[in-house]
Amino acid sequence: MWEWFIDFLTSVLSAIEGVVGDWGLAVIVLTIIIRLILTPLMAHSTKSTARMQVMQPKLREIQDRYADDPQRQAEELRKVYADMKFNPLGGCLPIILQMPIFFGLFSVARDISQLDANASFFNILPSISTSCANMAEAGDWIAAAPYIILNLLFGVLTFIPMVMNSSMQDSSQKTQTMTMGAVMAVMMLMFGWGVPAAVLLYYVTSSLWQVVQQRIITKGVMAKAKAEAEEEAANSPVEVNVVRREKKQRQHKKN
Repeated sequence: MWEWFIDFLTSVLSAIEGVVGDWGLAVIVLTIIIRLILTPLMAHSTKSTARMQVMQPKLREIQDRYADDPQRQAEELRKVYADMKFNPLGGCLPIILQMPIFFGLFSVARDISQLDANASFFNILPSISTSCANMAEAGDWIAAAPYIILNLLFGVLTFIPMVMNSSMQDSSQKTQTMTMGAVMAVMMLMFGWGVPAAVLLYYVTSSLWQVVQQRIITKGVMAKAKAEAEEEAANSPVEVNVVRREKKQRQHKKN
């Protein structure tokens, strides 16, 4: 099944290259096509996130009131999620769907090099099958510079979306998000050093799309979804029936 997927991905990329005339540009066009296909899922995920943010006070209220009864707490939280039509895993779906393509490009880059030894990105990257590590080992740092810059973009564009998301968080959450984002960026730099340039091109293009989408489109969707969720919350507030466990008196030992 995996080999079939690799062959299919290679055929699609080869067909796009036949139209645009460049392998690197073909990777960028493929990325844009994938992001366009995933746009409805991203919009749905954004709406769910907005509704979740509006309902946070209600969720914290339930957690506080049922702190002594975890089973009842989980039951009440499930009811709220059902009322909001919120799926905690919904935001992960677009990422999960992209993962096979991301990892498949490792094999596709190898196949491309066999189809075309000069599979390049115009005159910027001589070979999209080559990595920063390979170029550094060759000792030609001028030729390696575009690969290193692409890898730096790989790390930076891992960090920027997390910074943008932190703007809607409180100070403690913001600090945690920023720290996690910095760690992730460093990890991506280390990871990107050894991967083919085709993979970096895919991720950088996808991340740039995400940043633009989040800045222009998502902001409007988020505001509208928040307004709708606030209206719903006002019209049908979450009812919380507090039933605390009775505390049994301790039996004192007789001397």
